Amino acid sequence: MANIDLSSYNLGELKGLQFEVEKQIKARQQDEVKKAREQILALTKNLGVSVDELLSTKSAKAGKSGKSGKGKAKAAGEGGQYRNPADASQTWTGRGRRPAWVAEALAGGKTLDQLKA
Repeated sequence: MANIDLSSYNLGELKGLQFEVEKQIKARQQDEVKKAREQILALTKNLGVSVDELLSTKSAKAGKSGKSGKGKAKAAGEGGQYRNPADASQTWTGRGRRPAWVAEALAGGKTLDQLKA
């Protein structure tokens, strides 16, 4: 960066320069934020996740602990796959957020065992 000799400027000129510098700083910060936002959106699109999922503290904690987020494998007869009795193409592994059809079935008096595939 070149040194600028400001000694010949009067107070009004210096304040004018200060205003212009602050304006440029603000504009460049906004540009950087815009670029970062675009990069985040592109990353979430490529990963197939939402921004909320990307920034979730749950995934950050799992990453810090060194865990992959995948639980240990279930033994035969443990847990398993669940299938929507009304639409056999809809399944759920029992991990993550419960699909609406599971919540509705449970609210209707069914048990998870009754939904096992």
